[in-house]
Amino acid sequence: MSTPSTVILDRPNPKVVTITFSNPPANVVTAETALRLNEIVTELESDSDVQVVVFKSDVPDFFLNHFDLAAVGDLPIPAEGELPIWTDLVVRLSTAPYITVGSIRGRTRGAGNELALALDLRYASIDNASFGQPEVGIGILPGGGGSEHLPRLMGRDRALEAILTSSDYDAAQAEHWGWVTRALRDAELDAFVDDIVARLAASDPQALAAAKAAVNRSTLPPHGDLIAAFGEFLQSLGRPGFQARAAATARIGAEVGLDFEYRMGEYIAQANQQL
Repeated sequence: MSTPSTVILDRPNPKVVTITFSNPPANVVTAETALRLNEIVTELESDSDVQVVVFKSDVPDFFLNHFDLAAVGDLPIPAEGELPIWTDLVVRLSTAPYITVGSIRGRTRGAGNELALALDLRYASIDNASFGQPEVGIGILPGGGGSEHLPRLMGRDRALEAILTSSDYDAAQAEHWGWVTRALRDAELDAFVDDIVARLAASDPQALAAAKAAVNRSTLPPHGDLIAAFGEFLQSLGRPGFQARAAATARIGAEVGLDFEYRMGEYIAQANQQL
């Protein structure tokens, strides 16, 4: 029997695809997550009927979380001239002709936040969604586009605060800063996203793709910057500062269990203060 995937694909109609993240209890990103997403995006490239791809989660309290650092070695090594798999996903989702929509409930951090930033439209539950880039707090660097996308959305100083402090930001603050498209009450989120998806699915596909491409010209970071970011992330994994902070956060994680994933920003700050 094959192992269940952490990414589930559904096709409610020919024009709409739904991708659901499912890796309980905390929806961390694994190598399998990256590989399955890569497969799906590759499949969609040859499907001209698709106009909208919706991303959501079936894990309570988590949309898509940080990458499981223990699984970094399981990622495929790119051939010469190829993009690293997570960078490739970010680029292909940002530039795909279809429109990508995030329906976000729960915590969204690190690699999960970077994938969310690659989506065209991000709608978040104001009642329970939050966002963060926790890497610097444990002595490494964001590697999937967080440092490249956030300044373009929020401005330099707000991006610096979010990245340097490793804090979690609720959906209301994220909307205020431009991190998400719109924050809505949880009871309103599904109906609102459904309406947006229906509007997009009924639109002319060539007009959608052309409009997205036009906006992309002035808003997306250069591919070279994203490649450099992933290289810097890998290099940072070998630094002494990461080793010490990883050990400190691991000790706290062992003490508090799953609550670490709920209050990661607080626990990372606590670990740093103990060094």
